[in-house]
Amino acid sequence: MTVETAPAPAPSGGAAPAGGAPARRGRTLPSGSVITTFLVLFLVIAAVSVEGFASTRNAGFLLLDVVVIALIALPLTLVVVTGEIDLSVASTVGLSSAVMGKLWFAGLPLEAIIPLVLVLGAVLGAVNGVLVTRLGLPSLAVTIGTLALYRGLAFVVLGDQAVADFPRAWTTWAISSIGSTGIPVVVVPLVVLVLVTGVVLHATPVGRSLYAMGNSEDAARFSGIDVGRTKLWLFVVTGVVSALGGVYWTLRYGSARADNATGLELQVIAAILLGGVSIFGGSGGLLGVIAGALLLGSVRNALQLVNVPSDVLNIVTGVLLITAVVAPQVAARVKGRRRRRPAS
Repeated sequence: MTVETAPAPAPSGGAAPAGGAPARRGRTLPSGSVITTFLVLFLVIAAVSVEGFASTRNAGFLLLDVVVIALIALPLTLVVVTGEIDLSVASTVGLSSAVMGKLWFAGLPLEAIIPLVLVLGAVLGAVNGVLVTRLGLPSLAVTIGTLALYRGLAFVVLGDQAVADFPRAWTTWAISSIGSTGIPVVVVPLVVLVLVTGVVLHATPVGRSLYAMGNSEDAARFSGIDVGRTKLWLFVVTGVVSALGGVYWTLRYGSARADNATGLELQVIAAILLGGVSIFGGSGGLLGVIAGALLLGSVRNALQLVNVPSDVLNIVTGVLLITAVVAPQVAARVKGRRRRRPAS
């Protein structure tokens, strides 16, 4: 799954851009191979210099931390490729966790609770999608609002209580490993979802239409793509997957709280942008996103092993996020100036 930039379809009867080449949008990082190289280098350096980093036990904890980030990053990557954003994903995780705890406390079995929570996620995603696609509101403004709304509703549902008496069989499964490998069991379904998402994004007409929307929404409409409907469903899927992340988060930590996953949206977005997906839409690939999630998780894990305070971890996430946005813009300007420089 390589990073690609799909050309925007030309309107019916219209001409392609000059030279036949599509106009490229700003990119966040050059390609998934670059961030993958950084990931490998960091893993090698950390394994040598940070005590305990390369242990099987620590690798398992690292992957458990990365699973929820990578999981939510899958549908959110598709949203960002179309030129939109969803900042409410962490609040959806928190509200899903709160509802899960409330329903469990009320006596419902988890077999009934989990489908209900996923339906809740679909409704929350649909709210975002309708406001963006039907009312034409900017997704940034909409999801900032629902970020606060959904988190507030989580506290309305559960208050500052914590529900922590979930069945041991479920909580044990959430953190169990495959034999003695240290690889968490939950990595297996995640890998399946990564492969499915990668095929959809990179090898189907649906994926090509997402890149087309990110490059030129008007051109995509002229070519027959139902932009509004497609984006609506992307927000719905993002809500469902975020709710699934809330189920996993609750079972992994064995506690349903309204403040679960606070700030997680920054880590997810940082992973996506570090992976080479353009914040403007129209380019990026899934391989880089997974590498970005692993790099971000590895950096935070290594810093935790050397007893770096949690506040500093947030600073590191912020710095990486800013770097992922600013660095390519600076590189593009430098490249542009070099091209404009007259030949001697």
